[in-house]
Amino acid sequence: MRKKSIFLLQDTKEQNDQLKTLFTNDEQFEVVGESTDGISAVSLIADKKPRVVIVELVLSGYDGLSVISKVRALNLPIKIVVLSALKRDEIVKKAVEVGADYFMAKPVNSVLLKERIIELDEEKEQTSTRRERFYRNTLDERISNIFINVGIPPHIKGYTFLREGVKMAVERPEIVNNITKQLYPSIGEKYHTTASKVERAIRHAIEVAWSRGRIESINNILGVRAFVGKEKPTNGEFIALVADKMLLEEAQ
Repeated sequence: MRKKSIFLLQDTKEQNDQLKTLFTNDEQFEVVGESTDGISAVSLIADKKPRVVIVELVLSGYDGLSVISKVRALNLPIKIVVLSALKRDEIVKKAVEVGADYFMAKPVNSVLLKERIIELDEEKEQTSTRRERFYRNTLDERISNIFINVGIPPHIKGYTFLREGVKMAVERPEIVNNITKQLYPSIGEKYHTTASKVERAIRHAIEVAWSRGRIESINNILGVRAFVGKEKPTNGEFIALVADKMLLEEAQ
């Protein structure tokens, strides 16, 4: 039986330790990470990709509502359970609006908490494949629309490699910091080619767009005046900007 991976994000280490003891004594669960700081937690969650996040609303760094919003922007199939001392109706409503799947007030009922996590996780198993297929299809369409509008023709190899790179950056934002060592080799492995050929093909695709004078179209689509004159972005800059646009649209 596959264990249900859990990330703990409570306001104190003591609270995390209590929950960790609760779950590590049950073979159905596995605690894959923990934090008391909202800012670091978002990066850890993106890296660990747990099936369930248990979050308090009162945190250092980002508060719980901000964490929920940012985790949802990652577009990962994660269930979010709010476990908080704050339980006013308007706060519960806001937590649900930004993406929480369930809300429990402290002090925790450990039996009920486990039951709800199991129920939510089973629901995710039933729906995640359909959701992910729909998300990937719509993401492909949105990226393709941008490329066509900025003048990158779909028949060149760089188009496919560039689209794959943007999708990877949407799903794993941290990969834009490891373009050479992670992104290019990953694309090359998928398409049975070398990382250097991936890099050259992507660079060529971007150069085609610039040679067609679509700089203003690119700035308009990205929503910012990212480039002026003959300035041309690096592969990493272009991938990061398009991926950021995708993530911002999802968060709205």
